[in-house]
Amino acid sequence: MSLWRMILTNLRRHRVRTAIGATGIALGVATMLSVVALLGGAVSMFERILRTDAQMVVFERNVSDLFFSNVPVELVDELKAQPFVSGAQPMLFTIIGAPGRPVITCFGIQETDGRLKRGTWLSGAPADFRNGEQVVVLGERAASFLKAEAGGTVALGLGNYRVAGVVRMENGFENGGVFMPLDTCQRMFHKDGVCSVVSVALAEGRQASEVKDWINTHHERLTAMENDEFSRSYSQFRILKTTAWVVGGCAFLLGGLSVTNTMILSVFGRIKELAIARVCGFSRGQVARMILGESLLISGIGTVAGWAMSWGGLHLLRAVPQLQGYIEPKIGWMEVAAATAAAILTAVIGALYPAWYAARLKPAEALRFE
Repeated sequence: MSLWRMILTNLRRHRVRTAIGATGIALGVATMLSVVALLGGAVSMFERILRTDAQMVVFERNVSDLFFSNVPVELVDELKAQPFVSGAQPMLFTIIGAPGRPVITCFGIQETDGRLKRGTWLSGAPADFRNGEQVVVLGERAASFLKAEAGGTVALGLGNYRVAGVVRMENGFENGGVFMPLDTCQRMFHKDGVCSVVSVALAEGRQASEVKDWINTHHERLTAMENDEFSRSYSQFRILKTTAWVVGGCAFLLGGLSVTNTMILSVFGRIKELAIARVCGFSRGQVARMILGESLLISGIGTVAGWAMSWGGLHLLRAVPQLQGYIEPKIGWMEVAAATAAAILTAVIGALYPAWYAARLKPAEALRFE
């Protein structure tokens, strides 16, 4: 009987132990991929809020969060006057409250900002969103939980605002948020003359380094970054991504312990079988490879099952109406590769002691084992 055939036979004979070990790995893989995908999706959504049609973002240097960034709005006109810039749009990030909803994200934008035009207007029209007016446009989910509709009014903070329209946005943060004319938002939050960020679109054929050099020369208090560069360096994004991998790693550790326990029980439960295999000519290396092969196969089954559980669970969550736009069931090849590598490493480590113990068995003593 070949070694792999014997491995498959052993796993079939001990189906419960095999299932327990594979389930531990599956839960670890599913947790790792799900957490990484969920937090990665949240980061991607926030990135899309910043990007719109721009390639760069300008914000205050050394701030811990963009909500605390203060960029002079005059910078927009200065940037537009530069030959290497084709467009610039300011945005003010704030948090606003409403009856029964203490925290709602509010986006202060100019009427020329194209993000509202790209959404699906369920009521109202983009022309109704004008600078200087006490109006708001609500994301579809925000309109739902605020029980507001176009033409009516809604209480936000200390004032009442006319609802200029309700728009369905692809991005979950925007779909559950409030859009307010920039100057109105500045007055409400005592942020006169400033915004949180300025998104910059480069002129055709121009380089991001030109914007960076100009900002460093004329506005030392500010910094300019390309979108990808910002995503890698922004502290909040790094914290979210690190948290995802730490939580996923802890889950994987528990799965690895289940594999180790399964293999130890497997070895001690068939010591006499291993002794007979040794008597029949199996070398210590073959016995050790058999235990290692069983562990690898269990981890492989668990990895495939975990990926399927994660993929299915994320798609189910995405189907929940309250979570639409917040869940992105995208698991990249890097996450799958990391989970697979972790499963292989877990299988090898989990099988080391059982394989070492099985290889050291002396057939004569093992046959007398009770």
